[in-house]
Amino acid sequence: MTVSAESVAEVQPSGLAPDVLDDQLISQLVDRAKADGIKLTGQGGLLQQLTKRILESALEGEITDHLGHEKHEKAGSGNTRNGTRSKTVVTEVGPVVLEVPRDREGSFEPQIVKKRQRRLTGVDEMVLSLSARGLTHGEISAHLAEVYGAEVSKTTISTITDKVIDGMNEWQNRPLDSVYPVLFIDCVHVKLRDGKVANRPLYVVLAVTVDGTRDILGLWAGDGGEGAKYWLQVLTEIKNRGTEDVCMVVCDGLKGLPDAIGAVWPQAVTQTCVVHLLRASFRYAARQDWDKISKALKPVYTAPTEDAATERFLEFQEEWGQKYPAIVRLWENAWAEFVPFLQFDTEIRRIVCTTNAIESVNARIRKAVRARGHFPNEQAAIKCVYMAIMSLDPTGQGRKRWTQRWKAALNAFDITFDGRLSAARR
Repeated sequence: MTVSAESVAEVQPSGLAPDVLDDQLISQLVDRAKADGIKLTGQGGLLQQLTKRILESALEGEITDHLGHEKHEKAGSGNTRNGTRSKTVVTEVGPVVLEVPRDREGSFEPQIVKKRQRRLTGVDEMVLSLSARGLTHGEISAHLAEVYGAEVSKTTISTITDKVIDGMNEWQNRPLDSVYPVLFIDCVHVKLRDGKVANRPLYVVLAVTVDGTRDILGLWAGDGGEGAKYWLQVLTEIKNRGTEDVCMVVCDGLKGLPDAIGAVWPQAVTQTCVVHLLRASFRYAARQDWDKISKALKPVYTAPTEDAATERFLEFQEEWGQKYPAIVRLWENAWAEFVPFLQFDTEIRRIVCTTNAIESVNARIRKAVRARGHFPNEQAAIKCVYMAIMSLDPTGQGRKRWTQRWKAALNAFDITFDGRLSAARR
């Protein structure tokens, strides 16, 4: 019989594309699991079994490379396999019982699941992510038990979160830019259990860089209430880390703070937050007068020039000075730190006249702090806050919006501050 080459080619099986083969394998696994009544997820589910098989296969490959021969092959050296030992590992799909191979000499060091390792890295990342979003250790433990069937104690979760401390210390002491256009400074209060539970200030400094991005420069836990003396220490540390010049510092109306800023950066302009001034004004007024006082003060902080603001303030003084002299004195004492933003146009005023830029950070901090109630020490509080601010913008979209928002302001800063920002661009 004569057989042509063409006829042979017709009966040869055609090759499958890798993606088609993968789809077929996955479909077969899912169909078989359904036929056998196996769930896809959860305890004893398909994903859990696949994870077990894949990890054990990887471990088998590691010991083969270590020994230099396949299973059941004659050993070229004296070292051989010595059975397996069971080990439970917590994974993203739940606890998995692995059969880890051993060798007779005890020299095998697995890498995919190391000795004494009880969790895969994905579980640690999950714990850190949940903790950064404000969940307490008890809530995280309950979540892992409910969703993944994994028993992870609160002590273990605390150990996992402690891994960020080295990175936190490195972040806290990193070198800073030589010049910043604006610093926003504020503090939030946390409860620490030091003999007794008491409120302690946590100082936060947010900087706008010359490129228009935001950068949180550090976190500091103070003693007692918020004070200008401690702020002087914080600002001095920032200067010692490389920041030689700051164009403007936006802060609340804390007494003595302008002097502390001037002692560290003599050329810096101190801008008192308008919102803080309004809130402080309301403390001296009856509740029924708040709306009237707010409307009377609005022409002052929306005036086109400093002279116009002075005229509007004199009108406010004539109307309310006799009834509320403390409000007039408050604004007079803060006037030098209130007027700097009036030299800018309306668009720029909106973002430099208040500490609103740091309020989104403070809101995330308060959410994380409120969930925990109080902390055993300063390090626990700072660790919690550090993880919260590190997860502020996971997608990066906020960074893009922030940068775009500050473009016009930075152009105005370059002109107003006579090229002082160029030192940071060199």
